[in-house]
Amino acid sequence: MDWLTRFPQMDDARLRDLKKAIDDGFRAFTRAYGDTIEGLFEPLRIFLIQAERFMTQTPWIVVFLLITGICWLASRSWRITAGSAVTLLLIGYFGMWDDTMKTIAMIFVCTVISIALGIPLGVAMARWGRVRAAVNPVLDVMQTMPSFVYLIPVVMLLGIGRVPGLLAVVIYAMPPIIRLTDLGIRLVDRDMLEAADAFGSSSWQKLRKVQLPLALPTIMAGINQTIMMALAMVVIASMIGVQGLGQPVLRAISNQYFTLGMFNGFAIVGIAIIFDRVSQAFGRRLQKHSEVVHG
Repeated sequence: MDWLTRFPQMDDARLRDLKKAIDDGFRAFTRAYGDTIEGLFEPLRIFLIQAERFMTQTPWIVVFLLITGICWLASRSWRITAGSAVTLLLIGYFGMWDDTMKTIAMIFVCTVISIALGIPLGVAMARWGRVRAAVNPVLDVMQTMPSFVYLIPVVMLLGIGRVPGLLAVVIYAMPPIIRLTDLGIRLVDRDMLEAADAFGSSSWQKLRKVQLPLALPTIMAGINQTIMMALAMVVIASMIGVQGLGQPVLRAISNQYFTLGMFNGFAIVGIAIIFDRVSQAFGRRLQKHSEVVHG
């Protein structure tokens, strides 16, 4: 193993100088442009605040009926709807309703942003190989980098609060929707595309009427994974001010409150199961519908 000791390395002084130069450059950038960048994300902050206000200030029975109604419309399963209703009632009974609603609002906003950014990017990757070649390494980094690392640049750039946490969650959760949109479109049967070409469809018509409808079940699987990853990031994002179920869990870890941590942890698991079962059932319904229409 002597060869390891002879491996060429940068000396400590140069390494310290390089790290200091990078840190100083990033600090100077944040001081110069931090306020401008923060202003760009003001609409996201307003969107999140309005979503939180709706979920927390609307009478609980209205929110309860709205969520269970969405569960029924998406899944058309009494078992899933009843399970969701029981979970929500237990969450309210144990005094975790407000924190759960804040978490659901955060997941909703993150999912909307991920869909708005991820699906067009996935479509571009499916249509142009150069875009896929450029984006794939970025997605690899996003999916393999430890989740705590996402907090460092957003906190240094935007400070502590809702928006930095929102951005960290979106960056962490967005890769599945991008990859599965790309995969779903590329897996569309060539015979379908040839038939669309035979009818004189333009590229836009072929995408809108053939590729996206046939890829929709795969895209729904990506949305499902995005929601699950966003929920997994909730506790970590609570370290920089994201409100919801993550903060009681973090407080329980810091102060060794066993029941507080377990109850809020089970609440996170409960809403994760609701999102997972409902989105999977909706994806299966889309698959059956697609098979009937195009089969």
